[in-house]
Amino acid sequence: MATITRELLGQLNEKITVVVAKDDYLPSFEKSLKHYSKTANIPGFRKGMVPAGMIKKMHGPAVFTEEVLRTVETQLNKYMNDEKLEIFGQPIPFGDNDARQIDMNKPADYTFTFEIGLKPDFQVADLSKQHPTRYKVTVTDEMVEEEVNRLQLRHGKMTDPETTTGDDNVLNVQFTEANADGSVVEGGISKDNSLLVKYFAEATRPSLIGKKAGDTLTIQLNTAFDEKEREWVMGDLGLDKHDKAAGDKYFNLAITKVGMVERAEMNDVFFNAALPGKAIATEAEFRTAIKEDIQAYWDKQSSNHLQHELYHVLLDHTTIEFPESFLKKWLQVGSEQPKTEEQAAQEYPSFINQLKWTLITDKVSREQNLQVTPDDIKAFAKAQLFGYMGMASMDEEQPWIADYVNKMMQDRKFVEDSYHRIQMEKVFEWADKQVQAVEKPVSVAEFTAEIEKHQHHHH
Repeated sequence: MATITRELLGQLNEKITVVVAKDDYLPSFEKSLKHYSKTANIPGFRKGMVPAGMIKKMHGPAVFTEEVLRTVETQLNKYMNDEKLEIFGQPIPFGDNDARQIDMNKPADYTFTFEIGLKPDFQVADLSKQHPTRYKVTVTDEMVEEEVNRLQLRHGKMTDPETTTGDDNVLNVQFTEANADGSVVEGGISKDNSLLVKYFAEATRPSLIGKKAGDTLTIQLNTAFDEKEREWVMGDLGLDKHDKAAGDKYFNLAITKVGMVERAEMNDVFFNAALPGKAIATEAEFRTAIKEDIQAYWDKQSSNHLQHELYHVLLDHTTIEFPESFLKKWLQVGSEQPKTEEQAAQEYPSFINQLKWTLITDKVSREQNLQVTPDDIKAFAKAQLFGYMGMASMDEEQPWIADYVNKMMQDRKFVEDSYHRIQMEKVFEWADKQVQAVEKPVSVAEFTAEIEKHQHHHH
């Protein structure tokens, strides 16, 4: 009969010793040998008629070792299950475990030792004492007007005038990195783009009037564009918007095509094209719907920001003790790619944060009964599909949608990833209801600055 003992090594860190006796493994060893003799294909013998002695001589040592190790593993798992031990990862065998001690010709009691890291008991931070800020972006008439103009241009009719005449001209251009005198920088940046004339700084626009395809002018990013548009252009060119030196770069701007968009007229055809499915009949209704869409977008951004705040509150204000020495050892040997002690120590802080977050979300989900159902995952797959297509919703009875969802439900990785994302969303929804959030009206600029400050602080 196997005997198992436990010994404390440190905080949440224990040693388990498993001693298996002959009676524990010999019956299964004999059974395995009989199975081998019935199935072995050995020249000169009919299948199932190979003498037991030959089978034992050929395969006995390997089968014997396999059965002893399997018995040890079975007894260890049974013990941990009976004792209801919640552990991190898998038990780590001690270095003095040596399979070479196992000898078919000398059956004996065999001893194997393992190290385990126990999961801690802890309390999730009390969120009712937290008062994070819930930012409410104020949607202005200017924001609505800007979006209306954008949609009118998007759904307008493109024409091809010979020259540039005003702010609404579209210029297809090629950026080529150059010196101040226009000489091309060897190996510099080269990128095609399409820009409205009004994207350029007001002082630069007059130099574009009258230009046609084939014309070139030399610009400096800092002077040619105001901040918002410059950041967008720099990002497209692969430059860091925070790098002041990058903004000083010069580029030759070669115009390859001049276009002009005739704005769409304010009528029901345009309304239905810009906002399909909303049955909008008047310009007032259209502007109201635009304002609601913009508000919904910024409310979602605000919700995401609050979630980031809640994540750090839960992580920073929940105290969890960990078996550090075990986990560092597990980092070295428990993954597919073994790591050195130095690598494990370097990865440990990031690893422990992820582990802490997993323990918190699992505990909240369990205690609050936050279940993720197959219907949740199907709805997530549909929402993802509509997002890819740039649509809010669709007739969900269409067969091809059901086929797509069913296909995704067979994708194990998709299901696992979706499960974790939905679970996290449910945890944040729960956390949002626990805190006493204080709503604060802000402008887009103020909210964007807050987001950047938050990202800088946490990175």
